[in-house]
Amino acid sequence: MLKNHCLAKSIADAGWHCLITKLDYKAKQAGKHLVNIDQWFASSKTCSCCGRKQESMLLNIRSWTCECGYVADRDINAALNIKHQGILKLKAEGLSVSANGGKRKSSTLLVAA
Repeated sequence: MLKNHCLAKSIADAGWHCLITKLDYKAKQAGKHLVNIDQWFASSKTCSCCGRKQESMLLNIRSWTCECGYVADRDINAALNIKHQGILKLKAEGLSVSANGGKRKSSTLLVAA
């Protein structure tokens, strides 16, 4: 069905939407949040140490050195940037993120003595 150039984009978008809907459902069932990151976020071209963004980078470049001296493997750097972006979005929603990456609702608990 994707070979039909008139319908391919719509069919592919529907597939991603279905996957995201199922992931969101399963995350809520497990008490987790699904965080959507913008598809145009330059995760592999942004330094995860200093935040400086490379203007252009060919896909065949697998590691690069930032001006701050950080030597970045492109995939690991992208994973770190996506993690940081997800944590920022969770904090923006009013959720606090623990040190091990889990989340909890930020509130004060009343304890009876």
